Amino acid sequence: MRKGPARMAAVAAAALALATVPAHAGAAAPAAVGDTVVEALSRRLFPLLDALGRDPSALNALQGRSEVAAMLRARFDRRAACGTDPGCAAQAMVWTDGETQVLAAALPADTAKTVDDGAAAQVARELGGVNAIIRSYALGQVPAYPQIDGSGPLDPQEARSRVQAALWLSQTVRAGSVQALDPSVDFALTLLDGSDRIDAIGYEPVLGGLNAPAMKRARTFDWKRFRYSAMIVTGVGPEVDGMPLSPFGKYHLRLAAQRFAAGDAPFLIVTGGRAHPRATRFAEAEQMRSALIERYGVPADAIVIEPYARHTTTNLRNATRLLMAMGAPLEKDTLIVCNPGQSAYIESATFVARNQQDLGYMPGKVGARLSATELEFRPSSLSARVDPRDPLDP
Repeated sequence: MRKGPARMAAVAAAALALATVPAHAGAAAPAAVGDTVVEALSRRLFPLLDALGRDPSALNALQGRSEVAAMLRARFDRRAACGTDPGCAAQAMVWTDGETQVLAAALPADTAKTVDDGAAAQVARELGGVNAIIRSYALGQVPAYPQIDGSGPLDPQEARSRVQAALWLSQTVRAGSVQALDPSVDFALTLLDGSDRIDAIGYEPVLGGLNAPAMKRARTFDWKRFRYSAMIVTGVGPEVDGMPLSPFGKYHLRLAAQRFAAGDAPFLIVTGGRAHPRATRFAEAEQMRSALIERYGVPADAIVIEPYARHTTTNLRNATRLLMAMGAPLEKDTLIVCNPGQSAYIESATFVARNQQDLGYMPGKVGARLSATELEFRPSSLSARVDPRDPLDP
């Protein structure tokens, strides 16, 4: 049944009246339960903070530091001062630069052993991701790429309801979370969940599923036999709702199939997520894989899908991550195949600047041009950095 404006207003008023009442008031505190969707999203977006939430001793030690305790108390007081105003409470969840610095400085240096630039840099990225989500999904700020990011246009009452639900959920205990430190991480996660923008876990585990045949082949592969470790086929998403592949995408596939037949690259990495148009049900990489098999007869165990990237920068970053997972030597070149316009862009100073702006580094080194549609590319291990400031593809 559809609710009329009066009914919606009454529901909203009741929600605000109950905003500060614990769900277990007058009863025994409930046991913490897991939430498989939010847990998966937490691991993918916030690996350092997620691991911290699963380590009570590390969490207690961090909270026991006087400077951290004072910072967390100030954050608590800021939220409490908002009363039942969800907009105010959402704004109070945002981490200031000073608060981020306090937490980053308090982390032991070995907290993120696998991160090349250390725990402090990683927690700053993760809290930056929390802020990016809150600003876009709760405070209505325009995201970095408004055509494909965010929740899209919303009725004000619906937007308010999503924020209120996320505030409640952030205060409702979840097993293995970092809520005991601060509720902002769960607030960000539940904002994404409430907007059905859990794109970042749509194909997990990415090394299984459609990629299982190629990953099995890669485990015992002799990389020395081929000139290139792989061919990276970039995406160009359609702008027509319901279109699985764009005309440019089909052109990329013909180029890739022809180049693959030359036999100097053992794998094709097809890269493109659910980007165009906003919230499309089609992941471009999945559609490219099907077309390569059905139209061109490329073996399934020669194709790796990268179903998350939504920009050319992350096409290359995410392809590099898959090469690392496959055990491909990073000192070996790959080959980027795409249309002449996109190929020229990848070679340009503009592309270098965009990588520095969006990622903070180059995902690899662009090498020799072989043709108008082919560029050599040497991947970089810097691509392993997880960065939830793009929460749909960290």
